Amino acid sequence: MPKIALVAPIPAIRAGLHSLLGLAEYPGEAENRLEITYEAGSLLDFLEDNPPVDLLIVVEEALANPELREIASAYEGRLAVLFLGEDPGAAPRLSRLPLRAWGVLPLDASGDELFAAALALQEGLLVGAPALLRAHIARPLVSADLERDDPIEALTEREAEVLQQLARGLANKQIALGLGISEHTVKFHLSSIYAKLGVANRAEAVRAGIQRGLVSL
Repeated sequence: MPKIALVAPIPAIRAGLHSLLGLAEYPGEAENRLEITYEAGSLLDFLEDNPPVDLLIVVEEALANPELREIASAYEGRLAVLFLGEDPGAAPRLSRLPLRAWGVLPLDASGDELFAAALALQEGLLVGAPALLRAHIARPLVSADLERDDPIEALTEREAEVLQQLARGLANKQIALGLGISEHTVKFHLSSIYAKLGVANRAEAVRAGIQRGLVSL
């Protein structure tokens, strides 16, 4: 499980997020819960302490501070960042930082949404609420002409379920367990999803799913 740092200037927000993440659990494995190993009220404190973490969760007020770029550089591409807030400009700013992965969610995201985002970021996936990603995803996956001439085949109901689980950062074994199917069947569905969306890997499939409104986070 990833080591998580939480940076929020308001103690009540830190306490609330800590409680939400503490209640979330890995599907099928109640003993594996997310653990916040470091908390701070500012990015300056985080920068000075330099804690050994994999994921930094930062709320809107803290993102405006210039220390975030210095932090990202200090971790040399090993850090993932999850921004919580309503600023549509957060995604473009995060995309320009040397991060392993990043995501954007509203501050009122549920514990399950935070948990799914943490797992997805651990896998190096881009995650986020569509409204907060629009400023970053400026161009469509394919051109309008291509969409008219060669429309992408619709996903089946099961393929849509697999794609949604993929967006949560779940591995094939966990997807199979959650949907009551075999790992071989999961792989079959993934191959079909890749072909229909015109992508080559899990990260591209999630990105395409977000762009087309097939994935909700």
